[in-house]
Amino acid sequence: MATKDHPTVVKVREQLAAKENAKTSDPLDASWLRALAMKLGADDVGFVTIGRAELDDQRDDILKHFPHTKTLISFVCRMNREPIRSTARSMANLEFHHVGDRVNEVARGIVHELEEQGVRAVNPAMGFPMEMDEFPGKIWVVSHKPIAVAAGLGEIGIHRNVIHPKFGNFILLGTVLVDAEISAEGEPVSFNPCLDCKLCVAACPVGAISTDGQFDFSACYTHNYREFMGGFTDWVEDAVDSKNRNEFRQRHSDSESASIWQSLSFGANYKAAYCLSVCPAGEDVIAPYLDSKKTHLKDYVKPLQEKRETIYVMKGVDAEKHVSRRFPQKTVKHVGNSLRPRTVDQFTLGLSLVFQRKKSAGLSAVYHFQFTGMEQRDITVRIHEESIEVSQGHLGQADLKVTTDTKTWFGFLAKERSLVWALLTRRIKLKGSPFWLLKFAKCFPD
Repeated sequence: MATKDHPTVVKVREQLAAKENAKTSDPLDASWLRALAMKLGADDVGFVTIGRAELDDQRDDILKHFPHTKTLISFVCRMNREPIRSTARSMANLEFHHVGDRVNEVARGIVHELEEQGVRAVNPAMGFPMEMDEFPGKIWVVSHKPIAVAAGLGEIGIHRNVIHPKFGNFILLGTVLVDAEISAEGEPVSFNPCLDCKLCVAACPVGAISTDGQFDFSACYTHNYREFMGGFTDWVEDAVDSKNRNEFRQRHSDSESASIWQSLSFGANYKAAYCLSVCPAGEDVIAPYLDSKKTHLKDYVKPLQEKRETIYVMKGVDAEKHVSRRFPQKTVKHVGNSLRPRTVDQFTLGLSLVFQRKKSAGLSAVYHFQFTGMEQRDITVRIHEESIEVSQGHLGQADLKVTTDTKTWFGFLAKERSLVWALLTRRIKLKGSPFWLLKFAKCFPD
């Protein structure tokens, strides 16, 4: 039997012909789509088209994963507040995981219904699983936060989380990419719900959030996300490096190993996320705070500040000093750096993320990096007034020029190759005083 005469082929072609005849160019009805998302369990929904200016820095990555994207559906699912505020982080993490599963189910339900309507759509994960083959680069398919802001579901607070005007920051975000136009889209909210109360600054155990709006990514990543990505690698490497079980026990307590096991078995747990816990913003959240700020501090901020717990930091970073100064009752534990770049893009992105502002105090210098070998790139790094700028190409007069092949440089950063060996063999060449390289190194975790 010829393929064209097969019963399945004949039936499907008849169905396709009928759909083609009934096909219309009308966009998806935003009201219908919103009602669908709410029925499936979303608490608020917004829409934004792929061409919006707010997505300029996101568009290429979105289209890389789903080239047919015309509209993005952004939605939130509300979390219960009291579990998130608890000092028992098991309760907080149970809420994170449960609502995270709900977000993924809502997104999947939307995609299923759209597929039934003949519309292509995909639902990137709310969080994990992610594209871990890209680690430590951009492992997520979609950046949910800027999409939610563009769709009108809130604004970014000083703690770098989206604050919904009604639900506050007690939300998780989901996104669906759709191959269809939409009848109406959202616009950013007219005000930022963030109260600028700085309670997130006061509660953060590693000082990742600054009053001036700066954010120490590496401090947050190292402690709060200890059991998600890099912390597990650090734990495994300690196990490999230990001569015997006694040495390993000196490096990691039984409770730490049990916590790693729990994360592997039941889902990785946030070590803190205190910035979410203490935030009073949002119509549904703010009334008790307005009634008595003192009570809010006593009930939600102080217990987290006074909690005795282990805080994970890299040795010599700004976070280590912060913990010792602000939270002497908490125990500092030094851990390794798992953010090991393997490409020039990962290196340039990582510089801004792991830069230690306070360690750079007094330094004003320009560095030129010339990468050779598998990746041939030139970049400029300028450190000035406790800030860092990374640019493509060689700009300005350099205090130090570093010429290196990428394999040697990234091997050195991963402590797989000796800097002295690389300098002696001219695989890394310096033009300028090595003094500037030492100053550069102090601005980043070991």
